[in-house]
Amino acid sequence: MSIVTSEPVPRKGIMDIAAYVPGKEHAPGVAKVYKLSSNETPLGPSPAAIEAFKQAAEKLEIYPDGQAVALREAIATAYGLNAANIMCGNGSDELLGLLCHVYLGDGDEAIITEHGFLVYKIQIKGAGATPVEVKEKDCTVDVDAILAAVTDKTKLVFIANPGNPTGTYVPVSEIRRLHAGLPKNVILVLDAAYAEYVRKNDYEAGLELVSSNKNVVMCRTFSKVYGLAALRVGWMYAPAGILDALNRVRGPFNMNSGAIAAGAAAVRDQAFVDKAVEYNLLWQDKLTHAFTALGLKVTPSVTNFLLVHFPDVDGKRAPEADEFLTSRGYILRAVKGYGFPNALRMTIGPEEANRGVIEALGEFMTR
Repeated sequence: MSIVTSEPVPRKGIMDIAAYVPGKEHAPGVAKVYKLSSNETPLGPSPAAIEAFKQAAEKLEIYPDGQAVALREAIATAYGLNAANIMCGNGSDELLGLLCHVYLGDGDEAIITEHGFLVYKIQIKGAGATPVEVKEKDCTVDVDAILAAVTDKTKLVFIANPGNPTGTYVPVSEIRRLHAGLPKNVILVLDAAYAEYVRKNDYEAGLELVSSNKNVVMCRTFSKVYGLAALRVGWMYAPAGILDALNRVRGPFNMNSGAIAAGAAAVRDQAFVDKAVEYNLLWQDKLTHAFTALGLKVTPSVTNFLLVHFPDVDGKRAPEADEFLTSRGYILRAVKGYGFPNALRMTIGPEEANRGVIEALGEFMTR
C-alpha cells in the first residue's frame, strides 16, 4: 500500500545532496570590487566572438541548430578532430551530468578525488549512485589510490586535469597508467577545463586517449580562456558508442544560437587565446613569488588561479584574510568545501587587481 503525502516528495537521496555554492560576488559597502573568485579571464572574450553573438541576436525567432554543427566543425578544425566525435552542451556541467544520467543508477559507484570539482559528487548522487572519494597526494590526483578504489560497482572515474581548486596536473604517463588499470566497462572522464593554460611538455588533455579507446571521454569548456562563461559553452570528445547513448537523452536544443556562433568564432581566434595565456603565465609567476615572499604557501599552479595557504596562527588564517580582502574590494574564493579550510583560491585578474591583492595581503600579514 502506497503512502500518500501532503506534498510532492523528491526521489530518495536528492535532499541529501549539498547544493553547489558559487563564489561570492559582492562586498557590501565597498565602491570598487574585483571579483577574483570564479576563474574568469580578465581579458574577456575575443572581439570576433562578440561580433558573432551580435549577429546571432538578429535571428532570435529561429530555433538554434540542435546539432551545433558550426561549433563542432570549428572545434574539430582547431584541434584536428573528427566532428562526429564531438558533442556540445550548455557548459561542460551539462555533459558531465548526462554521463551520470546515462551510465549510473542505484547500486553503482563513481570515483572522485579528494579535492575534485564538487559538481561530480552532485551529479553522481543525483543519478542515485554512490560517489567514492579517494585521497590526493600533495594536492595532486593519486593514480594508485584511484585504482585501489575500483570495484565491480565502479562505472565512472572523474579526473579534473588540471585540478580545481589545486591548480596541479597529472602527467600523461600517469593518466595512461590509470586507464590501463581500469576495467574496459569503466569510463574514464577527463575534465580538462583549464587545458589551454597548461604549458608543460608532459601534459595532454586526453585527445589521443579518447581516439584510441572506447571508454575514455574528455570534457572542455569555453568559460575560462575563451571568456564565454555567460553563454555556457562546453564540449566533449568521446567514442561513437558513448555519444550515441548520450544523444538519445540530450535535449534537442541544448545550446542557444548566440552560444554556438560566439563559440565557433572564439575557437577560430587562437591568436587571442595565445595572448590570454601569455598574460596568465606572466602573472602566475609574479603572484606566486609575491605571495611566497610574504610567508604564504602557494600550491604550484598550471592554471589561471592560485591556491594560497595561510599560517595556522590566530588572526592570520584564511577566514580572517578573506574578510580583510573583501573589505578592500578583493573577492577571493573560500575553499573549505573542497577540503582546504585554511586556504583561498585567487583567480589571476586584471593587473590593478593583482597588484592590489599583493599590497592588501602584505598589509594583512604585517598588521
